[in-house]
Amino acid sequence: MLGGGFKGDRLKVNLRLVINRFKLLEKKKTELAQKARKEIADYLAAGKDERARIRVEHIIREDYLVEAMEILELYCDLLLARLGLITSMKEMDPGLQEAVSTLIWAAPRLQAEVNELRIVSDQLCAKYSKEYGKLCKTNQIGTVNERLMHKLSVEAPPKILVERYLIEIAKNYNVPYEPDAMVRPEVCPGEEADLIDVDNDKKFGGGGGGGGGFTAPAGAMPMPMPMPMPMPMPTAFNYPPPKGADQFNAPVGTYNNFQHPMGGGQPPHLPTSPPTYESVLALHLSDLTTALSQNSPLFPTHSPHRPLEETQPPLMTSTLTI
Repeated sequence: MLGGGFKGDRLKVNLRLVINRFKLLEKKKTELAQKARKEIADYLAAGKDERARIRVEHIIREDYLVEAMEILELYCDLLLARLGLITSMKEMDPGLQEAVSTLIWAAPRLQAEVNELRIVSDQLCAKYSKEYGKLCKTNQIGTVNERLMHKLSVEAPPKILVERYLIEIAKNYNVPYEPDAMVRPEVCPGEEADLIDVDNDKKFGGGGGGGGGFTAPAGAMPMPMPMPMPMPMPTAFNYPPPKGADQFNAPVGTYNNFQHPMGGGQPPHLPTSPPTYESVLALHLSDLTTALSQNSPLFPTHSPHRPLEETQPPLMTSTLTI
């Protein structure tokens, strides 16, 4: 697969020459395109729209050619950076397939502009065989950059692109221009086509609910939107009446200290230290004494038929004695 006519130094020199030629051509063609735009604006101002369209097609091709040269310039830089890999390896590195095949494919189409590109193509074919070069020139191998193929295509640019160029040129030079409604049906004469329509009068169905509006046809009268229902005005402290006892229905706007219905009003006193055995016993004795003094039915104090000593239970007597 190694060709006898390959020379690494010659490939290196011509790659650098191709890069320099591309840079000069890109700058030159860009300047000429700017001057041609001014000429097209003059045609539009004079009402020569058809002639302006023909000139725009030429500008589009020149812009495509500049973009193609930029792509090829990047591929030449890549081959220069990996020139040592190219010269040392007999087989092609997978990362170089697109760059090599694209340069070989573009050489016959740009050799009139850059003659050194043909020499680069011959060196690559000598390195990787002439059969490989033939496959690349017809793109049968399928690794040629598709974007570059589109930029160097001989087909006429689409009419929609020509119309956009004319609109932009007319805007930049403040020249009145009426777009062709047959080419761009979304552009009406004397109107601008906005990518985002911010005119709410032409759309219906939109809103916070996410329904998504639709664009009303030209000349259609907007439908009147229904008036919203009036909402009742809220009043201060307009709350439903509380439910409960009468003592809780205090007038609005007054302060009434809450009193528990069973009495009290003050929370129980919290002890400052944990209770001990003696304090618990004394508390029980105090409760028992209170119950006896109040004639509790559980502990009757006396009976008309028995003396006081006999009415007291033995267990409680022993507890009091303790």
